[in-house]
Formats: sequence, C-alpha cells, structure tokens
Amino acid sequence: MRRVSKIAAASIATAALAFTATACGESSTGSSSSGESGKLKIGMAYDVGGRGDNSFNDSAARGLDKAKKEFGAETKELTAKASETPADREARLASLAEGGFNPVVAVGFAYKDAVDKVAKKHPKVAFGLIDSISSAKNVDSIVFTEEQGSYLAGVAAALKSKTGEVGFIGGVDVPLIKKFAAGFQQGVKETNPKAKVQIQYLSTGTDITGFGSPDKGKQAAKGMLDKGMDVIFAAAGGSGAGSIEAVADKKGAWAIGVDSDQAMDPSLSKYKASILTSVVKNVDTGVYELVKSVKDGKPKAGTSTYSLAENGVALTTTGDHLKDIQAKLDEAKKKIVDGTIQVKSTL
Repeated sequence: MRRVSKIAAASIATAALAFTATACGESSTGSSSSGESGKLKIGMAYDVGGRGDNSFNDSAARGLDKAKKEFGAETKELTAKASETPADREARLASLAEGGFNPVVAVGFAYKDAVDKVAKKHPKVAFGLIDSISSAKNVDSIVFTEEQGSYLAGVAAALKSKTGEVGFIGGVDVPLIKKFAAGFQQGVKETNPKAKVQIQYLSTGTDITGFGSPDKGKQAAKGMLDKGMDVIFAAAGGSGAGSIEAVADKKGAWAIGVDSDQAMDPSLSKYKASILTSVVKNVDTGVYELVKSVKDGKPKAGTSTYSLAENGVALTTTGDHLKDIQAKLDEAKKKIVDGTIQVKSTL
C-alpha cells in the first residue's frame, strides 16, 4: 500500500485534497487522510448522485462500508457533478492517489478515461473501475452481465403485465444502459411475442443528467402509464426514484428497480407494494473483493466479470410479488446459466 511517512508530505497531500475538492465543486464524506502508518485507506469516487442515490452509488457504498468495518479502514468519499469536465474526474482520482489512498475506486463508466490516465501515473496504487474496462495494468475492471439480470426482469414483466405493454426508461443512451434495455426487451419478447416494449432515454451522449433527475424519470413514467404500459423498468440511477413514484400512483401498475433492492430503501419503502422486483448488480461485492485483495497484499487487476451464474446480477424477491411466477423465472435462469438462452447485450 502507498504510505505517507513524512509530516510534510502528509500536509501537502491534505492541502491538495482540500484544494481539488473545492475546485471541482464536489461533495465529500468520510474521514480524510491522517498519514497513520500501516492503516488501510480506501478512496471512493462516486458517479453523479453519490451516496444516497438509492441505486448504483449506494450499492458501491455498501461494499465500502463493509470493508471499512471489517478492516478498520480509513476512507475518503468524493462525488461527481453532472456539469463537470473530464479534467475534474482526473483531478478527483489524482487527489485520492496522491493523498495515500489505496485502493482508489472509480464508480461508473464515465471515469474510464480518467482511470486510464491517472492509474498509469500512479503504478503503485491499486485502482478499481466499475462498469468499464481499463487498459492500465494496475486496475481491477469490475463489470457485470446486466443483460442477464434484465432478461429475467423482462420475463417477470411479460408475465405480470395485463395490457401486454411495458416500458424501459434508461438514464442515458450509452452502451451500458443499452445492455439493460436489450436484455429486458429480449426477455419480454421471448416470454410473450405479442407484447410491446417502449424504450426511452432521459438524456443522450455526453449529457449524463439522466442519471440524477428524478423529475425526468417521473415525467417519462407518467407518459408511459398514460399510453397503457403497466410495468416499467427504469435503469436510470437516481432518476429511477421518480419513475417508481409515478408508478405507485397508478393502480395495478408495477415498477422494476435497479442496482439496489429499491423496495428496501428507506426513502422508497412507502412504494414497496408497487415495486415488483429490482435487478440488482452486486457492486458491493466487487468493491469489497478489491479492497480485500489490497489488504491481503495481492491487489486484483485485469477484468473481473460478475455474472448471473455467480449471483453477480439477480432479481430481488422483497414483498413476494414474484411468488406466482418464480418457477418460470428459475427455469429461465437455468437456461441462461447453461447457455441454452444466449442473452443479447445490444438492441
């Protein structure tokens, strides 16, 4: 692990952290660098929405919390803003690496280019990159088979829909979110060939506000409900909370959550009766395993893929809303795992 052994170096690192956080206009939580020799120090760079988004970032945060508790680690958490530049992301990662944090975990594909650059400049620091693959040798690229979990969500949606029309709301029209859409659509269609699937994205290209705009999620879901769709799956980060709220206002409609068990989230629990299931990605497992590898002196590097077979992705059963169709879901899962069903990752 990287250690800051001199008081002067610790002071400079602390000042650099403070300056960078202020310059980037980001938020931070947790404890900052103390320079205590031998203490595991974990740096976490969240995507837009940060801790408390009830979804993707919170899943990563659970892994951080587990590692912090188990290893007595010191942590620093920084959060991206929707309007920032690529240079801001680089500065955030560099500030953590230079502050003695190891590993440094970047949450989200938007950090890919920044990780490539910063990791190469800090070869003795172990980096984690979630949802994308880095070319740097000291990076554990943590990826998931989102399309497989989404296929099962599509099966559930097709079996639960009374109108035969379902919707998918993606935060941004990027390849990662299109994996969710592709798997979902395939699952619906292979379960009910007559079903209709509408796919809508909240923002496009480099505009990533679609991941942190609950109002946009709510508006999109309302539009779908008005058109007769009665099951809506939102893979849109914090925006998904708005979608779930809209669905809860429509009698007989179902919402499907993402990344975390959204029916168990305190801020969404009042809607749990309307949340059919959530497609969870066990980001916490990836984060924890990277931290443990650093603690053990053998930092993970390369690509770590968490699939349906390894429970890297799964459907939640909170509320027992899947009870009547669980046998069919289990059958579909078995076929995916044994290769009988090949799930597409593109539309």
